[in-house]
This record gives sequence, structure tokens and C-alpha cells, in this order.
Amino acid sequence: MSKTIYHAADTRGHADHGWLNAHHSFSFAGYYDASRIHFGALRVLNDDIVAGGMGFGTHPHDNMEIITIPLEGALEHKDSMGNAGVIQSGEVQVMSAGTGIRHSEYNHLVDERINLLQIWIIPNKRNVQPRYDQQRFDEKDRLNQWQMLVSPIGNNDLGLKIQQDAWICRTNLSAGKSISYNMHNNTNGVYIFVINGTVSTEGQQLQKRDAIGISETENINVTAQMDSDILMLEVPMQL
Repeated sequence: MSKTIYHAADTRGHADHGWLNAHHSFSFAGYYDASRIHFGALRVLNDDIVAGGMGFGTHPHDNMEIITIPLEGALEHKDSMGNAGVIQSGEVQVMSAGTGIRHSEYNHLVDERINLLQIWIIPNKRNVQPRYDQQRFDEKDRLNQWQMLVSPIGNNDLGLKIQQDAWICRTNLSAGKSISYNMHNNTNGVYIFVINGTVSTEGQQLQKRDAIGISETENINVTAQMDSDILMLEVPMQL
């Protein structure tokens, strides 16, 4: 029997700073909920809207795998490894912070907002050499199938690589369609985040920005009640 935890969209932490409208699936900054510190190795899933021309000034990170997924707009990035550029909607960025990096992130456009997901995953090895990568993913390659965005270093699966036995997939699931997912390790769990749409899994209906964590299972099945955009994160449950 699988174990589930349901996170409705309107139960997330919320902070509106004017230039930044942020929703936190897990405890972050000024939002703290002792029951929502992390889901296994998944430590942060922030759903941020950043006003035109605004952003996060240079700040440090270490020993964290940081994945950024712009949903709309363009994000300007610069870091202490010498990387500088723009990440567009349709691309994914990964940073292994390792021994330490400093970076800044700004909305590249002055007259349009950006909506991005920032994900932090606790690594399985500390103090690694910092690394950076980004890649564009074609939307047609996730229609009614899982598109691999992120997978572990040393694994032959597609996607950008991180320092953890974790996988991130995305699908655009058409109304009435179902999709299954088999765990890479049955001690892992999956966290399903509905970007848009309405789906059901494990007897729970999920709407836009709702999420469910599922563990103690070998596979899951998701059915779309309407055309839906779904993010799925498989992570170790034991740290």
C-alpha cells in the first residue's frame, strides 16, 4: 500500500514582495511549516513570478543541486564559474553548487514578468566541484509521454545531470489519457506537481499547482481529466 501526502496549491507558503510573488511548497525563507521541510531529498520547490527587470542579486549556495525551469519569460543568469547568459521558457538549468558558488538571476525583459520553478535537491555527495549546464527541451517530445529533464550523474538516462539518484520528468498529458511511471528504486518516492490542468492519481484529484508525494510503491499511474502539464520528481526518501 503506497503512502501519500497531498499539498493543495492554496496551502503553500506565500510571500508577495511586489517585485517577487513567491509560492513555496516547502519551508523557505520566512515560511516555516514543521510538517513541510522536505520530501525525501527534495528540499525546495518554489513557484516564483518576478517583475520585469527585477531579480535576485548575487548570493551564495553550497552543497545543493539547483534546478531552474522557466515556465514563461526569460531569466538572465551570471555566476562565479564564469557562466553568463539567458535561460528561456522551454529550457532547464542545473547547478551543482558543491564547494560553493555565487550567482545572480534577473528577469531578462523589462516589460514582461517571468514565471519560474526553482527546485533544490539535497546531493548524495558533499563538496563536489561546482558545475553548470542548461538545455532546451522540445515540447512535442513530452506529448503523452515522460520527457526526461534531469537524471543522476553516471546514469545513461537522458537529461541534465545532478549529484543525486533523482530523476525529473515532464509530460503534457491530453484529456482522457493515462500515463504510468515505474520507479528506478522502490525505496524512492515521487512528487507530482501539476503545472496546469487537472489529473488524478492514487485516488486524489489534483488541479493547477496542487501536488502529491507518493512513496512505498513501485509504480504510479496518472490520468488527465483535461489537457495537463505535469512535473514529476523521483527522489530518495532516505537521506
